[in-house]
Amino acid sequence: KLLITQNDNKTIFKTSFYYDTNINPKHNHILFKLNNGLALIYNDVRRFGFFKIYQTTQINKIIFLKKLGLEPFSKVFNIKYFTEFIKNKKKNIKNLLMDQTFISGLGNIYVNEALFMSKIKPLRMCNDLNKSEIKDLILNIKKILKASISEGGSSIRDFQNTLGKSGNFQQFFNVYGQKNKNCSRVSCKGKIKKIVISNRSSFYCNKCQI
Repeated sequence: KLLITQNDNKTIFKTSFYYDTNINPKHNHILFKLNNGLALIYNDVRRFGFFKIYQTTQINKIIFLKKLGLEPFSKVFNIKYFTEFIKNKKKNIKNLLMDQTFISGLGNIYVNEALFMSKIKPLRMCNDLNKSEIKDLILNIKKILKASISEGGSSIRDFQNTLGKSGNFQQFFNVYGQKNKNCSRVSCKGKIKKIVISNRSSFYCNKCQI
């Protein structure tokens, strides 16, 4: 978690996605004192995260950044890149899209929604997709992200942006969190099902996603 506090008192403003009020000070590992009277605290219970300091001239040598996949809006995130990446890979499409070495920053919500728009079942093997399906999926990933950005993101619980405003994209979910509801496609008589893939909730229509 990243916490914001005022230097002269103990008021803490939390920035975590799930607004956890149980903050144990013993897990505050790094504190940045800012010149505006605020302090930024890095709180990590399980110590999975880390900080590293690099010279600006060394940014292109950072191994952690080198491992990251393409940005979703990159022009080179295309059919050629997609087909070359999945060669000889035995992985379902949901796990592929969640793989940060393939594409960076595509979260669980948007993977679910993009697969729905593309009529692809999350358990389909990635190397089973044809070029037409891959093209549609790439376009739909970009469409979903653009739509979410225009709505200020998704506020599942209490997420707010830096201006204190909640996102609205959750109002447009077709499958995420819609378990047992009717498919939003007028021509489809399917139901939204929930399964767990690699410990993440996955939602899909049992009729139109194949």
